[in-house]
Amino acid sequence: MEASFVTEWLGMMRRTLIVFALLVWLPSGVVAQPIRPRATATTPTLIVFLTIDQFRPDYLTLFAPQFTGGLARLTSGGAVFLNGFQDHAITETAPGHASTMSGRFPRSTGIVANAAGVNDPESPLVGVRGDGASPFRFRGTVLADWLRYADPTMRAVSVSRKDRGAILPLGRAKQDVFWFGPAGAFTTSTYYADTLPDWVKRFNARQLPQSFAGKSWTLLLDQSQYPEPDSVWYEGGGRDFLFPHLLPRDSSQAAVALAGVPMMDQVTLALALDGLQQRALGTSDRTDLLAVSLSSTDAVGHRYGPDSREIHDQILRLDRYLGAFFDSLFKLRDSTRVLVALTADHAVAPLPEAKSRYPNAGADRVELRELWAATQASLVAAGADPKGIGFDEGILYLHPGALAVAKLKPDSVARAFARAAMRVNGVLRVDLVSELARKDTVKDYVARRWIHMLPPDVPAAAVVTLKPYWYREGVNYSTHGTPHDYDANVPIILWGARIKPGRYPNRVRVVDLAPTLAELAGIRPMERLDGQVLRVAMRP
Repeated sequence: MEASFVTEWLGMMRRTLIVFALLVWLPSGVVAQPIRPRATATTPTLIVFLTIDQFRPDYLTLFAPQFTGGLARLTSGGAVFLNGFQDHAITETAPGHASTMSGRFPRSTGIVANAAGVNDPESPLVGVRGDGASPFRFRGTVLADWLRYADPTMRAVSVSRKDRGAILPLGRAKQDVFWFGPAGAFTTSTYYADTLPDWVKRFNARQLPQSFAGKSWTLLLDQSQYPEPDSVWYEGGGRDFLFPHLLPRDSSQAAVALAGVPMMDQVTLALALDGLQQRALGTSDRTDLLAVSLSSTDAVGHRYGPDSREIHDQILRLDRYLGAFFDSLFKLRDSTRVLVALTADHAVAPLPEAKSRYPNAGADRVELRELWAATQASLVAAGADPKGIGFDEGILYLHPGALAVAKLKPDSVARAFARAAMRVNGVLRVDLVSELARKDTVKDYVARRWIHMLPPDVPAAAVVTLKPYWYREGVNYSTHGTPHDYDANVPIILWGARIKPGRYPNRVRVVDLAPTLAELAGIRPMERLDGQVLRVAMRP
């Protein structure tokens, strides 16, 4: 949505969403009761939930021969699903993270886009200036809530470089949630606490991000081990596209720049281990939760693309960082009582001009800004309230009240917009939201994912889907966000004592993870879920 429309619409909806979230905390007709059995040798005392931002499943096969660390451990000893999907339309970070541990699609979590994710000026950051953040838009419950209901002493820690990556996996739960702030240190918001705990202050005092000042991101292996060309003009917007990539010599600038290079994952995992120890996660018979969202793959993928030498090196470094993390974790905790889950919030597509391993030949950019500008001007001229109309992420928003003054009907406006949009080169289809439910959602994945995307109280009238691999005009970095499989396909990995190792061809969904983890932990979800238990990967 346009910035003005987002601001106005979210302002109107804030109180409604807060009340709605409280109402659905224990949904009508659902009796939430603890069902935890007496702890056994296979009951996990710690769940480690890893989300790799913008992680394509084919990276696990393309670069597997060079894995020696954590990805090697998980893929060789875990249940690996390469045919996993974020089964919703706007494949972005906020909706994807909101689905990871809720077991529900965006239509029920209420998180429909990054722009309407966790940004919240009423929950300012603690100790630093920057955009406030909270989960006030999130609806319903998540795994952390179910665990806490089963055992009120349960503890959870969630960390990420991104605020939405740290916040949304825990839903509205007020546990220990930290992300990398604009000043180059980890912080939280007043939604969670008024001050940082001492252990986070001590971690920040170590100034790990600042220690990279003047250092370079160099290739992990000899350059002969990378088949990708290094000199690709469109990478990085034509700047800094050759190895090595130098970080600023100024320590403050280096700390901020760290967010765009692989070493950010290393620092995030170090904070996660600190949180594990300081909060004594996994030290009793209850099941605690450690959630880690690693964002460097997203930063590198956006800047250099999925075919780049940089993304190749990033995945190899991620493997090594995870290897060191698991080595440390299993010195601290019994590996037989740890359950690990790994997935991604979305994948990525190459730039239209990229010479790619992916089938993007003939792709170009789609210009819809002029169409929307003309539509908006026409509606306002007819008397429509500009605060109640918008177009963003392929969604046409028409609040009935905004059109009533002009005596316009949303369906008629949406049909006219759809006819015009279909004449724009690069548009694959335009669906009226009112007609999506009549589609064959088994065969028509685009319709299914749009249905999974939109809460019933969001005034979405029509949705635009671009042709595969086409980009919106003005986007000059590799990106994601479409309903197509190349953006929705993500890996799903489970590892632990109750998990049957192997490669599974089953088509599964990220929303299946939360009910599966709940089953393995011996607890019951507190509401009806969209996901199903992945019993195929579980030992009796």
